[in-house]
Amino acid sequence: MSSQPAAPPLAMTHRQIMEALTGLLAAFFTAILSSTIVANALPTIMSDLHGTQTDFAWVITAALLANAVTTPIWGKLSDLFNKKILVQLSIVIFVAGSVMAGLSETIPLLLTARVIQGVAMGGLTALAQAIIGTMIPPRDRGKYSGYMGAVMAVGTAGGPLLGGFIVDSPLGWRWTFFVCVPLAVVALILLQITLKIEHIKRHVKIDWLGSILLTSGVSLLLIWVSFAGNPAYYDWVSWQSAAMVGGGVVLLSLLVLVESKVEQPIIPLKIISERTTALAIIASVAVGIAMFGSTTFLGQYFQVARGATPTEAGLLTLPMIAGNLTGSVVSGLLISRTGKWKGYLIGGSILLIGGLGLAGTMDHTTELWQAGIFTAILGLGLGMLMQNLVLAVQNTVRSSDIGSASASVAFFRSVGGAIGVSVLGAVLSSRVSELATQGLAGAGIPVAGGSAGASMDLVDMPAPVREIMRAAYGDATAEVFLISAGVAVIALISVLFIKERPLRRTVDIQPAAQPGVGAAAEAGAAESASAEENANAESTTPELASANR
Repeated sequence: MSSQPAAPPLAMTHRQIMEALTGLLAAFFTAILSSTIVANALPTIMSDLHGTQTDFAWVITAALLANAVTTPIWGKLSDLFNKKILVQLSIVIFVAGSVMAGLSETIPLLLTARVIQGVAMGGLTALAQAIIGTMIPPRDRGKYSGYMGAVMAVGTAGGPLLGGFIVDSPLGWRWTFFVCVPLAVVALILLQITLKIEHIKRHVKIDWLGSILLTSGVSLLLIWVSFAGNPAYYDWVSWQSAAMVGGGVVLLSLLVLVESKVEQPIIPLKIISERTTALAIIASVAVGIAMFGSTTFLGQYFQVARGATPTEAGLLTLPMIAGNLTGSVVSGLLISRTGKWKGYLIGGSILLIGGLGLAGTMDHTTELWQAGIFTAILGLGLGMLMQNLVLAVQNTVRSSDIGSASASVAFFRSVGGAIGVSVLGAVLSSRVSELATQGLAGAGIPVAGGSAGASMDLVDMPAPVREIMRAAYGDATAEVFLISAGVAVIALISVLFIKERPLRRTVDIQPAAQPGVGAAAEAGAAESASAEENANAESTTPELASANR
């Protein structure tokens, strides 16, 4: 009897689970919204605070960097401490960062606030996945992870639209930060009321050395890719690049050494070296590059190459968001119904490659309805991949390791996104300069210094030059999507080699029957009880699907 501590979570009905998820999803929505709402406000913010193009990039990079390096730390803490208290703490940190960002009068203060927001977003991302993994067996987790994907899609879609509206209203850009504060407070109250999960107290030992090495190594590499190739700083091949890459490799090598020795590592090597987790991490890096790259450069394509306003650009990205939402929710429901998940990972990878490949054919004259179809396919692939990669990993680990495993996947996805945006941005800038120089030379317009810069400030340019620059941006963006499609092939290869394991109906992995018949019978009884409970829970699925529609 004492060997079944996971029994209480299994007894949760669908209604109880949805009540518990209400505050969690509200907090997750607030974090996603805050990361997307600022995009359309950044030009106004840079003008008001006298920021440079580098400052523009770092307002995004600072939050993404803090998110990436703290996600596995939050994940490990969730395995050691009460998850409810940790997610509430992350919301409090998020509110503090948002208020600070809204009150910022200088760029350094704004960047500091963005780092604080990134730390909190890392916590919300890791803890949301860990709490779902704690409450719900993998067999039923698909549909609930699908709801998280839907919340992510709505937050991603609503952020740019809401941000554009706020910037153009009398409220001004500061309210793109302030508007998230009441939402976070509501989420905090809902969590206190609705989230009831059992915490099993265990011996706690934090791997501080591993945390420092992880943060330092990843930060150094991400800072390197953010500035490499920029003439104002250093080339890709230079002594600065060699020093930073060498330093990052040394720090991460030391991290591996430390993690193999300590009692409770921040990134458990035994987990990420497991076949399913290792392959899911490789796929997640590729998905991160595709996800962050597409959302960053697609909006820029619509605004710079096609002349759309920030609000119009937000509307034009809705097909991708709709595809993401559909892929996430539908695949989650079908996985819970059938117990099969690998086919959706393969299908999602193929759709991702196809969508990116089709987007790679776009130029400055492509019909907008065609762009909508291409990006909808891209979004569908992303929706089928993101949450289900985490589900595949969670199915292979014990309940006590779910936080670390989920956070590891999210961490590598964020790192892949950060590296992808930096590298693809450098490729885009170089290609725009090349195409603009060719276009200006063909039109007989002299170019200072022999080459044109990749400026996004087209408003004050003469009409002929502006049209050449728009064409250069529109045509160069295709190369970014084609490179992303090539990277997405890695995701397909990775998921093809993942071995599909049946989704268990228990929250935790059941211990092997050691004493013999008695233990086997007990395990069988637990499985039977679990199946019966889940059958009862699944009887509410039609009602849930109806509500979702």
